[in-house]
Amino acid sequence: MNGLIIGLVGVLAATNQPLAVSNLIQQDVGVSVSLPNPNDPAEKELQQLMVDDDAAMAEVDKWIRDNDAFAAQGAGESKAELNTRIIARLNIVRKSYQDFLQRYPDSARGHLAYASFLNNINDEEAAMLENEKARQLDPKNPAAWNNLANYYGEHGPLTNAFADFARAIELDPNESVYYQNLAVVVYLYRKDAMAFYHINEQQDFDKALALYHKAMQLDPDNFPLATDYAECYYGIRPLRTNDALAAWTNALKIAHNDAEREGIYIHLARVEIIAGRFAEARVQLAAVTNSIYAALKDRGERNLAQREYAATNIANVSTNLTIAPTNAPVPGK
Repeated sequence: MNGLIIGLVGVLAATNQPLAVSNLIQQDVGVSVSLPNPNDPAEKELQQLMVDDDAAMAEVDKWIRDNDAFAAQGAGESKAELNTRIIARLNIVRKSYQDFLQRYPDSARGHLAYASFLNNINDEEAAMLENEKARQLDPKNPAAWNNLANYYGEHGPLTNAFADFARAIELDPNESVYYQNLAVVVYLYRKDAMAFYHINEQQDFDKALALYHKAMQLDPDNFPLATDYAECYYGIRPLRTNDALAAWTNALKIAHNDAEREGIYIHLARVEIIAGRFAEARVQLAAVTNSIYAALKDRGERNLAQREYAATNIANVSTNLTIAPTNAPVPGK
């Protein structure tokens, strides 16, 4: 747990980015899709334990934020001191889960909840073991399969990730995140996916995009999901221009605020520049006024000018080559 502060600070920083697009395997974990018996004493205890877990994480997040603010003013704890305090706080939660599972070792939901906690503190190996116990206890719980697939997608073997995500989807075909998670590994690990599914690269792209599309059908207002999907087109050659523009336009429709919308304008301009649609790109960049995008806008404008200049020169050279001068000698004379 020595890397806990770095891990948590990294998560907090990522959430503050104006347009953070993951394109990474999501650590989306769950406890269960089934409704437990609310009168079960074990279930009541587990529910309270998960509430305490969330409260501890929120408290730790606040400590980190507050200490960062103090550090900016030349005060605050050292990282070592803060780390010691964090470990002590979270060890209370860890011990509570361990006590619970000692008394209720057959609680699949308990193992899943503990695994989620362990993932949050970056103890992924221990989390994997808890997820495996949950899967053995309740093999029809899709969350266990999804969580294990997340682990294998990061650590291998990837064949397990493909198979386990597929099993999660089979058990709960209405959960969008399972399709999204499988789409990510199919897209990122193309060679492995091509070998596993016996497909070529363009078919691999098609498969990943189809999985994203299904996830978006199930969760149409999910802005990060829509931007993840649109980002995929940057890696596809040749560029599927119209599809990429449609994907970013869809993301624009569900953006929540001006900052998110202006981030989309940057992406729309980028695609249009690549496609040689310079006038359209200029309109998109002109709509970006937020200072958080100043560097990206400047880069886009420079790229636009360079591409436009190059395209104009190529056109002029082509024209000069195809129009012979009036005094040119006639071949053969």
